Amino acid sequence: MLRATLSATTKDLQEIIDLQEANLLDNLPAGESESQGFVTLHHDMETLEQMHEQAPHVIIKEKNKVVGYALTMVPECRWLIPELEPMFVLIDSLKWKQEPISELGFYVMGQICIEATWRGKGLFDLLYKHHKKVFSSRFPLLITEVSTSNPRSLRAHERVGFKPIHTHRDNLDEWRVIGWDWR
Repeated sequence: MLRATLSATTKDLQEIIDLQEANLLDNLPAGESESQGFVTLHHDMETLEQMHEQAPHVIIKEKNKVVGYALTMVPECRWLIPELEPMFVLIDSLKWKQEPISELGFYVMGQICIEATWRGKGLFDLLYKHHKKVFSSRFPLLITEVSTSNPRSLRAHERVGFKPIHTHRDNLDEWRVIGWDWR
């Protein structure tokens, strides 16, 4: 039986990068992104290590190989990825249940990805369940942003408990900011 755990080694981080690379939108065959989902942002080793130092990532391994990951990005890491700064600025301006999000304890799901042969087998839910177990005492709110062009991911996030906060468009796509309240 597979179980979620926290990233602990450079090998774990490299396997996250490898899985990410295989699922980047630009690397997928035409049509696959709509049915299987995709990730849009590439992380390098230095960035993943710096994020990990603040809060480890949640991973699932099969035969000692990462087959799923969910990146943890605390607000202190917002400066590590310049492409995400507009998202953090937006989050700072939004409210959750009439409270400014910036005044709540929150962190951002940096990215979630499951290896193709393991999709539809409960790993997505397992990754988020472990995030909640590990981080809910520190952060009452988990925020992420999903491309509205990625219906598989939007449905999966809704299923585990995320609710819509805001939809906006940037120079790449239309995005839905969603939150999961753990209070």
